[in-house]
Amino acid sequence: MSTAAGVARGTVGVWRHANGLTPERAVELERLGYGRIWIGGSPDGSLDSAERLLDATTTIGLATGIVNIWQDDAHKVAASFRRLEERHPGRFLLGIGAGHREHTDRYTQPYEALVAYLDVLDAEGVPQDRRVLAALGPRVLKLAADRAGGAHPYLVTPGHTRQAREIMGKDALLAPEQKVVLDSDPERARAIGRPRVESPYLHLVNYTASLRRLGWSDADLADGGSDALIDALAVHGTPEQVAQGLRAHLDAGADEVAVQLLTREGESPDPGFRDLAQALWG
Repeated sequence: MSTAAGVARGTVGVWRHANGLTPERAVELERLGYGRIWIGGSPDGSLDSAERLLDATTTIGLATGIVNIWQDDAHKVAASFRRLEERHPGRFLLGIGAGHREHTDRYTQPYEALVAYLDVLDAEGVPQDRRVLAALGPRVLKLAADRAGGAHPYLVTPGHTRQAREIMGKDALLAPEQKVVLDSDPERARAIGRPRVESPYLHLVNYTASLRRLGWSDADLADGGSDALIDALAVHGTPEQVAQGLRAHLDAGADEVAVQLLTREGESPDPGFRDLAQALWG
């Protein structure tokens, strides 16, 4: 499909915390042409939040971004997956991840814990191609290609997307998250983006290590993040400029991009979703 932004309909999804996702909003996102809704944070392993959105819609995909393996038992999550699959065949993608050592005292041997969790999902009949891993570093990206359907990297740039595609090969799903601010004034945009990047992400070792691997310096990570870092992690501009920023991930090898639209406190994101859809697909 030819579009003004060169982005195929459905290859951009929406990443948003569960408390910012209502059935009515899901219906509107489906109507606008977004391909998938990623339920952000650590949605409960009951997957009730996904079920409510699936019940309200007919075609849009739903995914978790991500279920935390320390928080929810794999047997429980597998049973929830089967319930959703029975009600809405083929529409739900299970995203799982090990979270962050700063957030749990159970964070030991996360790679081995992920492997064990995947073993249970295998035994419980959750298909490999219907699950993805939160993955940043090379080892977990490779695991995502070998033992899951792909990866859902968070807080990354198109440079990471390019590296991830090389590591994972051509067949695995690659769906990075990208923060965006629909404001062409750099200072206003950074005032929105910087707090959402700095806290908590620039204080979590998984993310700071990933950014350093991409070439960002300690100076870039200090004091809330350099302007260059914030501009890369929270792409800003007109809807057309932001659409081109999302296209950069697709050009780098992503299959889809999960856009996290940042707004001022208390401001509805719905006009922004509409403006961005117009810029993406007309």
